[in-house]
Order: sequence, then structure tokens, then C-alpha cells
Amino acid sequence: MSSANKTDRQTALENPDITGGACEWILVILSSLLIIITLPVSIWLCIKTVKEYERAIIFRLGRILRGGARGPGLFFVLPCTDSVINVDMRTITFDIPPQEVLTKDSVTVSVDGVVYYRVQNPILAVANITNADGATRLLAGTTLRNVLGTKNLSELLSDREEIAKSMESTLDEASDDWGIKVERVEIKDVKLPLQLQKAMAAEAEATREARAKVITAYGEMNASRALKEASREISQSPSALQLRYLQTLNTIAAEKNSTIIFPLPIDLMQGFMRTSASSSPEVIE
Repeated sequence: MSSANKTDRQTALENPDITGGACEWILVILSSLLIIITLPVSIWLCIKTVKEYERAIIFRLGRILRGGARGPGLFFVLPCTDSVINVDMRTITFDIPPQEVLTKDSVTVSVDGVVYYRVQNPILAVANITNADGATRLLAGTTLRNVLGTKNLSELLSDREEIAKSMESTLDEASDDWGIKVERVEIKDVKLPLQLQKAMAAEAEATREARAKVITAYGEMNASRALKEASREISQSPSALQLRYLQTLNTIAAEKNSTIIFPLPIDLMQGFMRTSASSSPEVIE
């Protein structure tokens, strides 16, 4: 239905043609006379009150009374010819029951959500549909299945806000003829099958292990490069290598109070060997 047709429909409901027949006028006059005769008792049947968050739709002999919804406050009705329906204008919240949904990549998941809506036009909510609340609930469940059926599992898990906005737009457009305004839609929970949960956990664990191995290999490569550069610097100065040996020995002795077997380089022992050879007596043939 186009916007022009919707406007015409709403105007016709709010301002109906009240040029009723003679029978209707006779009934209204008789009802008014009956109220006047039974005063002041009948006054309590004629006065109705509507709360701040409610609106009243008055039907006079089956037709909506001119002027649209009444309230809040006091108003008068003819008890013999008028019937009143109160409409709650507050925001209503309801849970969407868990829906078994088959995603685009053929994965079955269970999804539930919550919808916030309110009655924007009480006349349309009464005149255009028998049960606006029940219709909105059924439409929400159907819309949830239709929207999720076009998404992959990865999109369903990562794009909840986008899915909720898409559902809100679809519900708001579909319920506009009923005088309903959908304010918010939220996806509460996505339940995956147990086997799929195990498979995803195994995949995530394997991905983390592979990433850890890559990081370890990268660290070893950097360490080997650093050691290579250090060995080049130490090879240029033999005394630096001896100092490094002594530093390592000092570190081990401070941390471990036990017997230490520490290899000595041959270059360090050559000086002692030369000294002992020069101090020993020569052999006389």
C-alpha cells in the first residue's frame, strides 16, 4: 500500500462520514433521552476516564466516532449506543522464541531475540487488525528466520547489529499499516550444535598453535642473527671471549651452589704451558 493510500485510509477512519440513516439518529436521540430521564444515576455510566498512557477509541453503532482517539482524561459516551476500546500507548517488549534457522552455508542454529515496539496510531491498531500484539509477535519470528536465512554462520556471529537493524527496518515497514512503530530489535543468543562447537574449538586451537609456532620461529631467527653479530664482535678480540667465560662462571656460581665443571679454552692454557716449559731444567745428554 502506497503512502497516499495509507494517508487516505487513516483520514477516513479518523473522520468518518456520520450521515447515518434515520434509524441511527432515532437510537441516538432515544439514548440521550434515557440518560436525561435517569439522571443523576446514569451520569456514572456516561463518564469514562483514560490514563495518561492510554487512548480510547469510541464506536457509535459500529462506527468510529469523529475526532479520533480520546484521552487522556475524562470524556462522555452514550452507554446504549457507544462502545469503548482502550489502547495502551507504552512501549511493549516481548521475547522472540528460539528459532531453528538454516543459514546460507547449510548450518542449523537456534537464535532468539527481543523486540521493542509501541502503538503509534491507535485507530489503525484497532480498525486494521484483530490483534496487533499477536500479529507483531508472529511477524517478528518469521522475519528473524527470513533474515538469518540469507546470512552465513560467520556473518551471523559477527554482524549481529547489522542483522538487528535489518530486522527492525523490515518489521517497521510491515507493521506500519497496523499503526505499530518498531523501536528496537536485538539478537539475544545464538546456540550452535555441540559437534559444531567442538569443531570450531579445535579449529581455533589449531590456528593458535600455528601462530605460536610462527612467532617462535621468527624469534629464533632474530636470536640467531643477534648471536651471529655477537660472535663476529667477540672473534675480533680474544680477551673479550675470556671475559665472557668468566662472566658466565660468576653467574652460575651465584645461582647454583654446587660442583661446576667449566671447560677452559686451549688458548688460555697455552700461557701456563709455556711458563712451565721455560722453568724446567734442561736435559743434559
